[in-house]
Amino acid sequence: MWRTTKVDPHRRGLLLAGLLAGAPAAHGLPRRTLVFPRDHGAHPDFGTEWWYLTGHVLANGRSYGFQLTFFRSRVEATQTMASRLAARQLLMAHAALTDVDGRTLRHDQRAARQGADAVASEADTALRLRDWSLQRQGNGYVARLQATDFALDLQLSATQPLLLQGDQGLSRKGPEPEQASYYYSQPQLAVSGRIAVDGRWLDATGRAWLDHEWSQALLHPLAHGWDWLGINLEDGGAVTAFQIRAADGQALWGGGSFRAAGKPAYVFSPGEVQFKARRSWKSALSKASYPVEWVVRTPTDVYTVRALVDNQELDSRASTGTIYWEGLSDLFDSHGRRVGRGYLEMTGYASPLRLQG
Repeated sequence: MWRTTKVDPHRRGLLLAGLLAGAPAAHGLPRRTLVFPRDHGAHPDFGTEWWYLTGHVLANGRSYGFQLTFFRSRVEATQTMASRLAARQLLMAHAALTDVDGRTLRHDQRAARQGADAVASEADTALRLRDWSLQRQGNGYVARLQATDFALDLQLSATQPLLLQGDQGLSRKGPEPEQASYYYSQPQLAVSGRIAVDGRWLDATGRAWLDHEWSQALLHPLAHGWDWLGINLEDGGAVTAFQIRAADGQALWGGGSFRAAGKPAYVFSPGEVQFKARRSWKSALSKASYPVEWVVRTPTDVYTVRALVDNQELDSRASTGTIYWEGLSDLFDSHGRRVGRGYLEMTGYASPLRLQG
């Protein structure tokens, strides 16, 4: 089931121009101490940024996965224009709800130039795109959105400290130093609130994960896309793993982390993470073939990640211009025991992913 917001061709051209606009020559990001709450907010001097919230809830006895992502893109070509109408920053958002028992996916999207109806605060996480919002409040977040045929009204409470990915928040994404991002996660968020399906509100509880990442030049020139997973473990731990792929499917780079509950994180070094596809699903919409079951080898275990619903492909061409797969998945350890649940994301299968030209 697909629900997408229509964007007129002129406006869509502006949005894609923002994503594809050429950026200044990139240099390696310096290692720095992330400062909060400031670094919870937007970084408009950087080309690309996103706040990525995923989770699963039980509502009326049924299992649901949910996703809300806000993207900010700096439009380099308009930064020196005098006109107040120039689109210097673009804000986009994707949302999805997976009904595991019903085997259906609902999806919607928003896009606008930053202004009165599209706000990304620099002081803290306070994002709004018309009637969609994500805001940090107290010891957690509030997420609210009204989509075409579903809605979220969720409170997300932190139960653990922030997880700084990479080298204290500086996460390498390729062999060159400029291929890096500032990146932190907030795993094991306790979820309460409501979801609405076809206008009917249901009380919901569960767990969630939030990523915040910003960069100038995230991908290697040969990169075609990536595979990423963020999993909340049943024992309170957290696993992150990713690979950046070339066009032939070979890994250009990989990484991630493991944090046991109450322990320091172990950061995976390049070469320590290996993804091997075990089963694929082909989309009738895009004709892309996505591995919906992987074996992921890490220093802490050899995991199997398995999608709960095969068709969790998101058609987001009306906002960010991409088609990608992102969905609720289970994690199994090397003994075959289910040890966690979270989200798997796969990009660059329908077409090469290009964050900047």
